[in-house]
Amino acid sequence: MANPPQQTYIPSKIVKSDYPLIDNDPHFKRVVGYARTSDYVHGAVAAAAGPGLLWTMEKFAPSHVGRGGFTRAMRLASVIGAMGGFLYFYQRSSLRFYGMSENAREVEMDMREMVDKVKAGEPLYGESRLTPHMQGVAARQSRYSALFTAVLPWFNFVNHNQHGVDTAKYYRQAERELEAERLGKSSS
Repeated sequence: MANPPQQTYIPSKIVKSDYPLIDNDPHFKRVVGYARTSDYVHGAVAAAAGPGLLWTMEKFAPSHVGRGGFTRAMRLASVIGAMGGFLYFYQRSSLRFYGMSENAREVEMDMREMVDKVKAGEPLYGESRLTPHMQGVAARQSRYSALFTAVLPWFNFVNHNQHGVDTAKYYRQAERELEAERLGKSSS
């Protein structure tokens, strides 16, 4: 009788940083949901830079491309600018998950979200229809992917449990909060 194939677990790599790691493979929804106003502003400025510069150049040195030529160029510059602005916005937010920029607000938001999920009995990182093997493949493909966004934009759309953090901290915090609630109710 043949032995079943061995499953290999490859642990997450952790990059040294000045701030705490929240998640080395954050889901797309979490990155967008945790974004700060400054991320939106930086993304909007980056998106407007291309069309703005093209319009400015056209005012100072007209291209004389003929009827409708400048309009098409502006549309193209706007689409490319919007994509670039979104990628810049996404990368700024992702870097906070990696702990590569100041992330105190995101650490608190993460703790609150995960403790609430623990209390509700939900899986921390959501349900997945993929096999554990395919979840691992997806995690390895998108881990720290925002560091390479300028070359290849790659987002995590897969729910999996390989995020490079010790999830016991969420359970310990939930226990502390539940104990405090229980003591508060019993002393009333």
